Amino acid sequence: MLTTLTDDRFSDPNWIFERKLDGERVLVFRNGKRVRLLSRNKKLINNTYPELVDEYKKQPNGSFIADGEVVAFQGRITSFSRLQGRKKITDPDEARKSRIAIYHYLFDLLFFDGYDVTRLPLRRRKILLRKALNFHGPLRFSAHRAEKGEKFHEEACKAGLEGLIAKNGESQYVHTRSRDWLKFKCVNKQEFVIGGYTDPQGSRVGFGALLVGYYKGKQLKYAGMVGTGYDDKLLREMGKKLRKIEKDDPPFSNDSLPKKNVALGQAATGWASRFH
Repeated sequence: MLTTLTDDRFSDPNWIFERKLDGERVLVFRNGKRVRLLSRNKKLINNTYPELVDEYKKQPNGSFIADGEVVAFQGRITSFSRLQGRKKITDPDEARKSRIAIYHYLFDLLFFDGYDVTRLPLRRRKILLRKALNFHGPLRFSAHRAEKGEKFHEEACKAGLEGLIAKNGESQYVHTRSRDWLKFKCVNKQEFVIGGYTDPQGSRVGFGALLVGYYKGKQLKYAGMVGTGYDDKLLREMGKKLRKIEKDDPPFSNDSLPKKNVALGQAATGWASRFH
């Protein structure tokens, strides 16, 4: 089951929210003493993560299929680049000697004790998963929070995490991409203010580039130019608005302005004290 990326952030009592882990998707198949670890593209990777195979062989229940993510940590954050050092190893003895510790965070159960449980609601599957396996050593249960997705997402981004996975608590497990599993990514954002513009060059109409900045305290600091992404209609419309609110003095703090014709490429034609 695959997630769908969305820009929406929401809270809902019927949904649960898990941390987005930056690792390798791995399903574990246990049948008696036989254990298989399969990657997302169905590649057998037992030799890469032999310590996981050992732990799954010790589990009390003889048959199950579980879904999860194998991760390595850099400090308190999962690191795919660090995990890459383990993914390249295909010799089990070498893998066991590796200094890159890995963990398998399980978040779903597909088959248990002879029964297909994919049609059960997700909340029920997670309860079964928690009870079906002994979680210790490199095996971890993927905890979740209920309802308050927006608050959890804000906390996750502040902590430097990848984001969240939002899941419909009543959903079945399907073997495809689904909108019952949504990906809330953390994206670095900055709000900028338009403080000026440059003349158009050549066949360009309206204006050349917008000069933008950000507030640091009460001072507007110059950040740079934005010169792409406009069609001719928008260039003309915005050019007219900008010329109407021109002023002689730049709104940016003097210590943040670049040298003329060096960083700007050309002198600023007009300064805008405010533009929305």
